[in-house]
Formats: sequence, C-alpha cells, structure tokens
Amino acid sequence: GDTYEDLGRFRDVLSRELEGYPGLVNVDTDYRETQPQFRIQIDRDRAADIGVSIQSIGRTLETMMGGRRVTTFVQNGEEYDVVLQAEASDRREPLDMENIYVSSRDGRLIPLSNLVNVRESSGAGSLQRFNRVRALTVSANIAPGYSIGEVTEWMEDTVRTALPDVTSIDYKGATREFKQSGDDIFFIFGLALVVVFLILAAQFESFIHPFIIMLTVPLAVLGGLIGLYLAGSTLNIYSQLGLIMLIGLAAKNGILIVEFANQLRDEGQSVRDALMNASKTRLRPIMMTGLSTAMGAVPLMVASGAGAASRQTIGVTVFSGVLIATFFTLFIVPVFYDALARFTRAPSALADELADYEDKEAKGIPAE
Repeated sequence: GDTYEDLGRFRDVLSRELEGYPGLVNVDTDYRETQPQFRIQIDRDRAADIGVSIQSIGRTLETMMGGRRVTTFVQNGEEYDVVLQAEASDRREPLDMENIYVSSRDGRLIPLSNLVNVRESSGAGSLQRFNRVRALTVSANIAPGYSIGEVTEWMEDTVRTALPDVTSIDYKGATREFKQSGDDIFFIFGLALVVVFLILAAQFESFIHPFIIMLTVPLAVLGGLIGLYLAGSTLNIYSQLGLIMLIGLAAKNGILIVEFANQLRDEGQSVRDALMNASKTRLRPIMMTGLSTAMGAVPLMVASGAGAASRQTIGVTVFSGVLIATFFTLFIVPVFYDALARFTRAPSALADELADYEDKEAKGIPAE
C-alpha cells in the first residue's frame, strides 16, 4: 500500500473475510498497532508569536528525548562520543516535557509544554517493507483438505474484490516457491519435450518418426492427471516432476515399435508388413516393460512415514500415466506410423545409395 494507515485498513477488511474461510488456520499479520506512542503537534501560530522556531523545538525534542551527539573528546589515545540527553527519569511521562525549555529569539526560556500538544495513540512496533514498498504480510497455515494453490487463488480473488485499492501483491515463503515453480513447470516441460524430440530425430534421422513416438506423451500426461484426480491429489511440485518423468517413460514404448519396423523396412519389407510384424513381435516387450515400470511405482504409492505424501504423489502419477500410455501405444503408434511413415524412406536408403555409388565408382561405371 501507499501508507501504513492504508495497510491497517486493508488488514481489518481482510481479517473479516478470512473469518469465514476454512482453508486457513492460525492467521496472523506483521502489522499490529500494539505499541503505545505519543504524537506531538506543534502549535505553529503560538510559536511564531513568541519567537520560537520550529527547528529549535525539533532539535530540543531530539536532544532531550532521543539523544544527540554534540562532540567528541580524546582520553588516553581513545576517542569518545559526547551524547547529550535527559536523564531516564526525566523522560518517562508526557508531563516531563514541562521541565524542558526552549529559547526564543530574544533569549527568553519558554516551557515546551506551552508550544506543543501531546496526544497518546498506538502504533506498530516495526514498519515492514518488501521490495522497498510499504508492505503488510499475512501468514497462515493451510487447513487439512486444502492445497496451497487453492488457498492462494482464493486469497488473490478476495484481495481483488474486497481491497481494490491495494497497490500490489507479492509472495513469501512456500507460496513464493509454489508460484515460481508453477510458472517454470511449463517451460521445463516444453524444454524436455524439445530435447527428447531432437534426440530421437538424431537417432532416426527423421522428424516424422520422433513425431509418431511423441504422440504417446499427451496420453501419458492425461493418464497421470486421471490418477491424481482419482487419488484425490493435486497438481503440485511432486506431481509435476512425475509428469516430466512420463515424457521418457511414454516414449520408450513407441521407440520399440518404430525402431523394429524400420529394421524390417531395411530388409525390404513394405511399410504395412513391417508395421504388422513389428507390432506383433514387440507386443510382449512393451507389455513387460510397461507393467514392470508401473509396478515399480507401487512402493511409492503405499509409502508411509515422513515425506510419504510427496512419494505417493509421484507414484500415483507414474503408475497411472505409464499404464494408460502403454495401452494406447499399441494403437496410436501403429496407426500414425502406417499413415505417415510411407512419406519417409527406409532408414538405410541413403546408406545403400552411397554404397551403390561407391561400387560403381570402383568398377568405373558412370553414376546416373
């Protein structure tokens, strides 16, 4: 906010909104007006009539109540500060200011109590800032059954609705880490897709074959999300890691079919025949690797003890994603391979052409 008074008003409004929301418990703020204070207001007209400057009043209050270094002195080679300040017993009550005098222009001593009005109030013990802006921090614990994403979204909507004058919103602690990880996950997931695709493109020397293989990744992600829904879990940092793992786990099944089909095409089989034979031959390896990978996630799903929730989330994501990806790989990859692979040459076609060219060169036969 722009002022600490505004922050106090924001706190009161937000506190009323939080009273009816069960997702947060132990709500607290770091701005509380619990420290007694005295506000001193100078009667400027009276000071001007008497001939006392505002600067003189301010310097007197600073010196007597707060203390001011006026000089230094040296003793035995050590330099010491000389601080001028009233005795502690003479600056405990507002009435003590009656014993303080200031000088007017003509040299008269005027009681300070004749020139100021003292009003007792309360204020915050400390004034917090965040990113160099006056800030109020609301901290709380998340109630069971609620996620940090759900609570954060509710808080943002509440602030926008109930506090339209709020200058800005920012985050600390676990919420800040959640927001940053949530923003980065899309970039990381996309980067993982690109890296896997480029590696497969280098391996198969084609962009069509990697595309066919990567079609199983969306199905694996869908399976992971379905598993999270059925398990009552949420999309958090651990489930996001599980979804990234599914990129590689889902692609391996498609590689088994495409790689073997390409080998059969190198032997002279047509696209359809190579695909049929590869699908039949690779059915058992695909089922074995898929089921073994899914079963490997079962210990994570039934984990207990400290940190079990994070392991269970990863296990559910991998288990459901691998099962659905394995099942649909048997249909998606053959269908799209049959539709798209006919537009590619056999992987060894270029090598065969080069070998044929070298043979003709060796025999002195002109190349066409």
